[in-house]
Amino acid sequence: MLDAAESGKSALLIAPTGGGKTLAGFLPSLIELAADSAPRLHTLYVSPLKALATDIERNLKTPVAEMDLPIRIESRTGDTATAKRQAQKTDPPHILLTTPESLALLLSYEEAPKIFGGLSRIIVDELHALAGTKRGDLLALGIARLRRIAPRATRMGLSATVAWPDDLARFLGAPQEVTRIQGAPAPDPEIDILQTREYLPWAGHMGMHALPEIYETIKAHKTTLVFVNTRAQAELAFQGLWHLNEDSLPIALHHGSLALEQRQRVEAAMAADSLRAVVATSSLDLGIDWAAVDLVVQLGAPKGVARLMQRIGRANHRFDTPSKALLVPTNRFEVLECRAARNAVAAHDLDGERPRPGGLDVLAQHIMGMACSEPLEAQALYDEVRQAQPYANLARQDFDDLLGFVENGGYALKSYERWHKLFRDSLGRYQVTTQDAVRRYRMNIGTIVEAVTLKVRLAGGPVLGEVEEYFAQMLRPGDTFLFAGELLRFMEIRQMTVMAMRAKGGGEPMIPAYEGGRLPLSTYLADGVRGLLADPAHWVTLPDDVREWLEHQRDSSVLPKPDGLLVETFPRGGKWFLTAYCFEGRNAHQTLGMLLTKRMERFGHRPLGFVASDYLLAVWSVNEPEDIPTLFDQDMLGDDLEAWMAESSMLRRTFRNVAIIAGLIERTQPGLRKTGKQVTFNADLIYDVLRRHQPDHILLRATRADAAGGLTDVKRLADMLTRVSGHIEHRRLDRISPLAIPALLEIGREIVHGNEDDLLIDAEELIREAGFS
Repeated sequence: MLDAAESGKSALLIAPTGGGKTLAGFLPSLIELAADSAPRLHTLYVSPLKALATDIERNLKTPVAEMDLPIRIESRTGDTATAKRQAQKTDPPHILLTTPESLALLLSYEEAPKIFGGLSRIIVDELHALAGTKRGDLLALGIARLRRIAPRATRMGLSATVAWPDDLARFLGAPQEVTRIQGAPAPDPEIDILQTREYLPWAGHMGMHALPEIYETIKAHKTTLVFVNTRAQAELAFQGLWHLNEDSLPIALHHGSLALEQRQRVEAAMAADSLRAVVATSSLDLGIDWAAVDLVVQLGAPKGVARLMQRIGRANHRFDTPSKALLVPTNRFEVLECRAARNAVAAHDLDGERPRPGGLDVLAQHIMGMACSEPLEAQALYDEVRQAQPYANLARQDFDDLLGFVENGGYALKSYERWHKLFRDSLGRYQVTTQDAVRRYRMNIGTIVEAVTLKVRLAGGPVLGEVEEYFAQMLRPGDTFLFAGELLRFMEIRQMTVMAMRAKGGGEPMIPAYEGGRLPLSTYLADGVRGLLADPAHWVTLPDDVREWLEHQRDSSVLPKPDGLLVETFPRGGKWFLTAYCFEGRNAHQTLGMLLTKRMERFGHRPLGFVASDYLLAVWSVNEPEDIPTLFDQDMLGDDLEAWMAESSMLRRTFRNVAIIAGLIERTQPGLRKTGKQVTFNADLIYDVLRRHQPDHILLRATRADAAGGLTDVKRLADMLTRVSGHIEHRRLDRISPLAIPALLEIGREIVHGNEDDLLIDAEELIREAGFS
């Protein structure tokens, strides 16, 4: 890294966790600043997490103080005090630590050229976590602007090992501009898979049966990080561990909906080595260095190899010591997924989707931000934007349409004064219409669109965090719910705040759930699970109940083949069930379920509903499904998909998010914050107007692209239908198969599309039907 800095080249450093990436990234800057500490912003550090920026600030200030170096280091995030932010505009530190959103805000100021004009270095930490996301798009556009303001500034990317390093290097600049530096491999991690004493559940995702053994594991180690996949699971697991905690071990909870003060207390306690365990979501996935952690527990299947490696790297955060991890499957399919993940880690194979083209909604937001800073010339801005890797192939027509949208809303909306944000001056440059438009932009900056949340406050006490509005509206006075690791009793909603009091035991408490909480199953792990299912040689070391399950499936039906699609149909309770073992993840299966039921309606099968998991799809109908290969023909992704997407509420939800990021709809206005209902109502009205009067509007195009790539996983579904064409194996059974049991047990537990009132499943009865004792 020092050689790259000396030669004036940018660099991408890829190294395992614990290899010293962060120190290597800052070392050239510290050396240069030790020799010349003239007042200016020398180094800009960007991280995906505010907590990581705070942690790095603490870790940097200590050696700088010990060496008595005259270097000012400060952070700039959403948590930074207003007075400090104002001071940084006129007197920036030598090293500024920030996030993509705060960088975008700084670049929107008229003072941006003065703040960044003397910049020498840009460091992007955990680059792999940003590339391919909308936050990464925003950062790439910010870096493109910085390359214009400070053309001599080099860019240093720091990343864990990834499957697509060339794409990461292009994020930093053209191939000839970027030196690639590969760190030596770390010792292979030690990964065990827990075989619980309790009977392994057929279905479910919480893993509460395993908590006694997880607690014993915590007692046997110095500090344990217990990672879970959802915030609801975090609350349940923490509460369960607390009930088992007869030894009064200091165990904490950390997730993104908790109050900032509570998260900071947990992070400080971890840094001081005063906790024995923390139950956490992805809020602690990245880069925070706690050397005391000697074990990572992953409760629930990891859903991706790269994600698992990232989490495992939090244990034994030292380069020369193998990390230790314990995987805890929450159901029988997850045993196979955990095995596939462990095999992939041992083979040094990685997964992860390659970065996609940049979001048009993010670019619309960036255009407005740059107009807030200075008048825009269209050609110059287009050339600058294409320097950002996600937008390298941006069509000029798309850019012009976006510029027109930011200027006045576009053809269908330009008669409404509220969307006139830019005007053209006598030189043809675009300028902001009013300072009010600038304020509104800065209040709504960012690409993370979360559901509207309400604060949770203890009566007469502190704010504990936030829950989503829809969950709060389900509560009735006297209801109990788990939050922030406590059992609370709901009192009332007062001015966008949930008022609650501590409760004692009794009844079944509700658990807050959060939109988008579920992590998607990676294609690589799906392939691994299919491979394990198809080869009985891999079953020898499986738990007895899982091996018996697979053997019984082989004897009563057949196992799915790696390159085909197994579809089973069977009668039950006066209805017909169809189960398809696709292994393409919940999003793709939800889309397939919608399309399949539409097709079954047309064929006269009279479908009643479906349920989707990461592994399979189950549909039930009045009539027996026939001609299965035709049902799964690739042409379902044509007119059926278009018709469904056009009428589905999912597309409306996607448009709402796109409209918020693009600045068409403002979540926050001076003196006012809209409720979720207000935002959705406005979005629906505008969506209908655009579909009727300008169906090719740039935001509708952005919406369709987002929906196809994310919520519906259309590409993954298309690849699957292509792969299995001609390789569909249909088994008509006289009763449920063992492999289908988990899907039917999800009915009533998951959101099911259809009327499931008469489908409530008795688990013991179902298992007996499948032939188990």
